[in-house]
Amino acid sequence: MPPDFQPKTFISIIIPVRNEEANIHKCLQSILKQSYPKDLYEIIIIDDHSTDRTAAIITKLKKYKKKAIELGVSQARGSLIVTTDGDCIAQPEWLLLLASLYEIKNAKCIAAPVNFFQERNLLERFQSLDYAGTMLLTGAGIHARTMRLSNGANLAYAKSVFYEVNRFEGINHLASGDDMMLVQKIAAQYPNDIYFLKNPNATVFTKAKPDWKSFLQQRIRWATKSSAYREWHIAFVLAMVFFLCCNIILSLLLIPFFGSVMILIFFMQSIIKIFFDYQLLHEACHFFKRKDLMKSFLLSQLLHIIYIVMIGFAGNIIKKYEWKGRKVT
Repeated sequence: MPPDFQPKTFISIIIPVRNEEANIHKCLQSILKQSYPKDLYEIIIIDDHSTDRTAAIITKLKKYKKKAIELGVSQARGSLIVTTDGDCIAQPEWLLLLASLYEIKNAKCIAAPVNFFQERNLLERFQSLDYAGTMLLTGAGIHARTMRLSNGANLAYAKSVFYEVNRFEGINHLASGDDMMLVQKIAAQYPNDIYFLKNPNATVFTKAKPDWKSFLQQRIRWATKSSAYREWHIAFVLAMVFFLCCNIILSLLLIPFFGSVMILIFFMQSIIKIFFDYQLLHEACHFFKRKDLMKSFLLSQLLHIIYIVMIGFAGNIIKKYEWKGRKVT
């Protein structure tokens, strides 16, 4: 961002929420503390039939998923739409950095970093490591114009472009994917105008899932949309990782039958995975200033292999799951 940058863009921040009474207050406070001019942004919260005190907390503050976002965009006054989640915490320069990239590059769509924080156990540290690597791949894929990954917890796009690509038409049947599928729709028309905001100060933070049940439900929900990806590079990378992890487990199970040959194959595959994962995650943790996470690297490797195989199969078999108290089919 240029040191003399003076923003001109009016931003509409859209936050679809459901049952976020424990998080929404901190989320809104972080947005209200932005260094961005107060007269250049608005906050639009779409309460998606919360059954807790979410709406009451929002009303008390006196500030005022796909269908929720479409409703929000229709009410938005801003030329730049920014989406986040009700359990996210934004940093003070968040909007300023998004606006500077939008204005300087005339960006149609901007994906920005999301990461976990305040981990309390190995499962949460594993999720932080996993997602730090995903963010690095997101930036690299967008930069190379081969894989347009994104996260709706930190995504921005021109309001005019949202309507130009006909909103979420064609992907409305998916319960998840309002972020990545929309980015890929925009990329189909503007392949050179999708950007990743590579700045740690633009990161929004959220907490990892606290237990295996909620973690697996989240990842199964993400996995169910994999067949709808428009860009083959994404499916190819996911398939490569899945088959490598399957082969590692298979070679381990076959050791009693094939002895030393299978031991050699098992160790070779494991070393290849560990080597490349270490390079990726070390770089990602350096960018996010979270080198402490690498202390859990080896244990996370074991979790990662099991998790990839489980979710890979479950995402293609399970068609019903629970998401924020709802049964999704």
